[in-house]
Amino acid sequence: MTLPALPAAIPAVSPAANPGRGAVTRARILGLDPGSIVTGYAVLECSGHDTAYLASGGIRAAGADFCGRLQDIFRNVARLVEEYQPDEIAIERVFMHRNPDSALKLGQARGAALCATFSVPARVYEYAPRQVKLAVVGTGAAQKDQVQLMVGKLLSLDSKLQSKMGSDAADALAIALCHAHSRRLDSLLGAAATQQLAPRRPALRPNSRSER
Repeated sequence: MTLPALPAAIPAVSPAANPGRGAVTRARILGLDPGSIVTGYAVLECSGHDTAYLASGGIRAAGADFCGRLQDIFRNVARLVEEYQPDEIAIERVFMHRNPDSALKLGQARGAALCATFSVPARVYEYAPRQVKLAVVGTGAAQKDQVQLMVGKLLSLDSKLQSKMGSDAADALAIALCHAHSRRLDSLLGAAATQQLAPRRPALRPNSRSER
């Protein structure tokens, strides 16, 4: 069966343009914002202190019933993973929902998206919605339009690109950015701890002959 083309991705760089991957300071991140109707995705490239935008979009699940939509989420996320070969996956953590049925459907959509990433040896990181907003906007109570605005500023996206970006793609970019900030902080803390634990050489005493 022939699969339909991926929905509206907004690429900035060719997926193949990824030289030197595998170094400690370099990683390709796939951010996922799961939904039973639309699943947002974003791909960022991290190298040292730099974070570059590669692509983003929304997977609008098609299917006659809910199981069909889950299959569509799985197929499309699997194709994203095959195309971009991410090193790390950042996904939003499931939060308590007032409607139990909606929470169950969201959890199943999240499971379908996660299972689709297991074809590559990528580590998975989870972030709570408030944690993502705090990392990107500076407050855990930020609104969607604030998140979208800050995502554009942090990644230096042009206005045309931002105007085409839906809220689901912006949320996925925010999740990926949150992880990029987190891994950068972990790297700095690790370097500082290593430097602090390194043995210090004793100070040399001045040569007595040079003092005469």
